[in-house]
Amino acid sequence: MMHVKPKKALGQHFLTDKGVAARIAETALAKPYSHLPLLEIGPGTGVLTSFLLQQDRPLKVIEIDTESVAYLRQAYPDLDIIEGDFLEIRPDSVFDGEFAVIGNYPYNISSQIFFRVLDYRERIPLVSGMLQREVAERICAPAGNRTRGILSVLLQAWYDCEYLFTVPEHVFIPPPKVKSGVLRLTRNSRTELGCSEKRFRQVVKTAFGQRRKTLRNSLGALIPPGSPLREDPIMGERPERLSVDQFVDLAKRLFPDG
Repeated sequence: MMHVKPKKALGQHFLTDKGVAARIAETALAKPYSHLPLLEIGPGTGVLTSFLLQQDRPLKVIEIDTESVAYLRQAYPDLDIIEGDFLEIRPDSVFDGEFAVIGNYPYNISSQIFFRVLDYRERIPLVSGMLQREVAERICAPAGNRTRGILSVLLQAWYDCEYLFTVPEHVFIPPPKVKSGVLRLTRNSRTELGCSEKRFRQVVKTAFGQRRKTLRNSLGALIPPGSPLREDPIMGERPERLSVDQFVDLAKRLFPDG
């Protein structure tokens, strides 16, 4: 069997602990989505893949590393492999209908992967897997938590986000310098925001763009002249204090015409 060398440029840290891999695979079995086709992002040497293949569901993997692709073709000759970059494909072209996403996500593009998933949320009701613990915790951070950020609010608008467990450094080759975290996102019941999604994103990104400032300062340029909103008590808060619904309400009040 050929050897695959982890590549720093691709953010590769290959998981070696099969017990951890089995636990990650189980995160994709959440009901009512356990029957959905499954797309694994960045399978690397196939440690997680081997457990996903044991689930009774269609499975495809997408891998950008040509060395890993060659290894996977040799190790799993029947595996459906897409050679490419998840950030550059249309996820809705991978399967017909809904599908779930899982992976040991490269640290250097994990946030981009989740933004991409967000754009295809109507096709992807379940997302789970492992990424840098700090990022996983931030995604799942509730209102009031100081680690809360843009991705927290945007994802929580459409998904229920659960931080499941922490993975230590020593179960990877090479060991990363930080711990990893496993999370699961399941589509919530929200079908619309009640405001322009473009404006909602603008308000969230502008607020967190100066996260140490109060909303009165960070959103000052968006407040219409003479608006009573400037004196509203909520404008004295910092962005991490606000829930999704409070950001929706702000977007409505800042842009009443959409």
